[in-house]
Amino acid sequence: MRLAYVILGAAIGAPARFVIDQYLRKFANAPWGTFAVNVAGSFVIGLTWGATQNTVALVAIGFAGAFTTWSTFMLDIYLAIELKKYRSAAVNYIGSLLVGLLAAAIAMNLVA
Repeated sequence: MRLAYVILGAAIGAPARFVIDQYLRKFANAPWGTFAVNVAGSFVIGLTWGATQNTVALVAIGFAGAFTTWSTFMLDIYLAIELKKYRSAAVNYIGSLLVGLLAAAIAMNLVA
């Protein structure tokens, strides 16, 4: 049954990421879509702290797992480095990690 929750969450998370990323790409060339979904996903996964196994399967593993994207995050940084946009790469890398960590911590404290 938990597998069904994971599949359902992923079926919602992946299209949601695509829609948000495509929408934010209309306004900037910077990878704001990846940043937004990774931070929002960090917050969402923090909300599942102490939740039931089925909620974790649906929301944390399924939804947040498909909603966030480590591979695109790494590709964005790699491409910035290739284009010699070192400052953009560093800001994206450090900012994503710090803001994502903060989002997860805030969410975990909300449900604790």
